[in-house]
Amino acid sequence: MTDFDSISIGTGLYGVKVWICVLGCRANIYDGEAIAGDLAARGAVISQDLKGCRAAVIVSCSVTAVADKKCRQAVRRARRELGENGIVAVCGCWAQGLGAEEAKNLGVDILAGNRRKSDLAEAVESAVTSPSRREMIDMRRLKDGDVTWDPLALNRPMLRTRAFLKVQEGCDRYCTYCVIPFLRGRPVSRPLDDTEAEARRVVEAGCGEIVLTGIHLGMYGRDIGSSLAELVRRLSGIPGLVRLRLGSLEPFALDPDDGLLEALASSPVFCPHLHLPLQSGDDDVLARMRRGYTADAFVRVCDRAREKLGGDLHISSDILVAFPGESEKAFRATLALMERAELGRIHVFPYSPRRGTLAAEFPDRIPPRRASERVTMTRAAGERLLTRYASRFVGRDLSVWVESVSVESVSRESVSLENVSMESEGEAVLTGYTRHFVSAGIRFGSAKPSLGREAEARITHCVKGELRGYQNERQP
Repeated sequence: MTDFDSISIGTGLYGVKVWICVLGCRANIYDGEAIAGDLAARGAVISQDLKGCRAAVIVSCSVTAVADKKCRQAVRRARRELGENGIVAVCGCWAQGLGAEEAKNLGVDILAGNRRKSDLAEAVESAVTSPSRREMIDMRRLKDGDVTWDPLALNRPMLRTRAFLKVQEGCDRYCTYCVIPFLRGRPVSRPLDDTEAEARRVVEAGCGEIVLTGIHLGMYGRDIGSSLAELVRRLSGIPGLVRLRLGSLEPFALDPDDGLLEALASSPVFCPHLHLPLQSGDDDVLARMRRGYTADAFVRVCDRAREKLGGDLHISSDILVAFPGESEKAFRATLALMERAELGRIHVFPYSPRRGTLAAEFPDRIPPRRASERVTMTRAAGERLLTRYASRFVGRDLSVWVESVSVESVSRESVSLENVSMESEGEAVLTGYTRHFVSAGIRFGSAKPSLGREAEARITHCVKGELRGYQNERQP
């Protein structure tokens, strides 16, 4: 096993086709985009299809056991499709915690840790141009501890119509169920000037929507004498930026005295959507999770956010069901709080024990069948809440960020961003998101909308939380 520090770099990746597979969170999306850019700068041809590829880069996730399984499946698939001469590189959380012996058995050629992703393109280049070297490259050892920013950079998004900008890394909250602090390291913020410079590059390259992301985004700036509010104010003044979004924010990060809500309210480009992970609506469960707030406190955060950002603010959330010891009463309290907080889009996860976390040793595990039932019930409640929230926009004129365009024929009820389509046979439909982060399928006429731009639409109805309508003829 070799550390990358000792490897000489090859001559280039010109014409080499590389598959990029991103699993997990928005921070991983940024990493995947930036790594793709690094590889392309060395001549690689970036692909989201394994066919004809010489190398594969998998940005991995380890938030649950299911995530681990998906990573193993992706590695096995890449190894099988690439053959024995192909190069399989894995980075991210699953890679950080993966045993070296298992990595070798899976056929991994390169392992990159969470603070070494900026070295990955060089490692792939070295492996491709030195086919005789088959010793696994292990780049998980941190160069400067875990308190420095990994200088991964993005010039323009290559895989999506919006740009995810990672501005913060690491977490030290240590919620009892969460393995991420062990894999991501201590919190560190990206320098303010560096972040603004990258945002300007992305906008100048033609991308008008930016999503700020991080492992614990609300902690941005605390280690560098700045704040997320200051970053929002700086980026809001960039010419050409049309939309600014925030990734996931922990509820306790919305301190009423830090000025973030005021900065968002005064921003001309902020999109009125916040993702605030609730996890549970029961105070006892929240305490055993070490979430740092109560159910009532979460509702107060939501109320304060709507007071500052408007009553139409979309608040989405994460719910973790079947935590050890979660009683039926506690579960019902979570469903009730989802209603009380007037949440919209909900991501639901069953509890998954993670090795090394405190909760992995907790007694009173919920039986799998009951856990599955609670997941189903929570998802159904979430669908109702999202439909209720989204239906308020019926009859309004909204801007939709165009992510895809299709003229295929499918039934009205099956339209979604994953199954991009049309309202009925023969109609062309654009799909994307409104400024409030509600998905929409919009009929349009002869003028084909441009990807990565806003289209104005009249909303006519809502199907299972997704808006439908037609493009206004007179565009701005």
